[in-house]
Amino acid sequence: MIKSRSSRSIMIIIGLFLAMIVISMFCLSLGSVGIPMNEVFRTLIGQNLGSSDLILLNFRLPRILAAILIGAALAVSGTLLQGVIRNPLASPDILGVTGGASAAAVAFMTLFTGYSIHWVPVVAMVGALLAVLINYVLAWKRGVSTYRLVLIGIGLSAAMGALTMFLLISGPAYLAAQVLNWMTGSIYGTSWKYVQVIFPWIAVFIPLSLLYAKELTIQTLGEATALGLGSRLQFSRVIVLLYSVALAGAAVGVAGMISFLGLMAPHIARRLVGNSYSLVIPVAALTGAILLLLADLAGRMLFMPLDIPAGVFTAGIGAPFFLYLLFKRKRVG
Repeated sequence: MIKSRSSRSIMIIIGLFLAMIVISMFCLSLGSVGIPMNEVFRTLIGQNLGSSDLILLNFRLPRILAAILIGAALAVSGTLLQGVIRNPLASPDILGVTGGASAAAVAFMTLFTGYSIHWVPVVAMVGALLAVLINYVLAWKRGVSTYRLVLIGIGLSAAMGALTMFLLISGPAYLAAQVLNWMTGSIYGTSWKYVQVIFPWIAVFIPLSLLYAKELTIQTLGEATALGLGSRLQFSRVIVLLYSVALAGAAVGVAGMISFLGLMAPHIARRLVGNSYSLVIPVAALTGAILLLLADLAGRMLFMPLDIPAGVFTAGIGAPFFLYLLFKRKRVG
């Protein structure tokens, strides 16, 4: 029984990975300038095809790789938050993490112009961490209620949004359009330097998150059981929370506010492979990457020649999904 379940989970991971590759190939092929799939393959294996080579390697490929990395980062960040708080309504944007990261990043871009973009994820991570600390302090009342965390997080997100708009209005006028497009959650115009900025964060913190997968699985059994099994509960929660903040901050620092991705991907992952976090984390990462690829493809193709930010589509799907989860928990409770 256990062996068959493990085999099924491995097949799901392989299937999602192949689906991600196939969708990526379609993303490379489709656009305002359509490129036949055979030319896509020839370009990727190093055959120079002039204009196709330029479009694919300089514009579309870095954008697709950024979507994969950002989608995986937000999905794993949401998975870790839901595991730590033990609340399926938790996600980086709902708890104010991405709002704090966005406010900090906009402050950096408007007040400290001329600095390298490599600092943006670091600044965003600091803003995300401050938002989480404020949320925890305000939610603490003889312990932390998960519902208080969610409600305060929603209020904190609104406050961070207002601060972000104030910074945008008071900042240099020439940055307004660029920052506003970034705030909506867009990977439009992503170049190789942005991929280089976010890749180290993903390469470090997703593997580190997997090291705490067993700990998160144990914590799903309840605090008393986890402590009885030797869990270092408070220490592991702090570490996992820091990993979640780092991933969300890095993603927001590059792509802005891509809402609800960290909420949807963990739920889909748990439906596919159960509650073992050693499986949920990689499946959520692949699911988040696929969702953002599809959202970005929809933004490029549905309203041509306009390029709609991917965050518009993730919010359009994620908001009803959040309401569904909220009412479902209310009925169960």
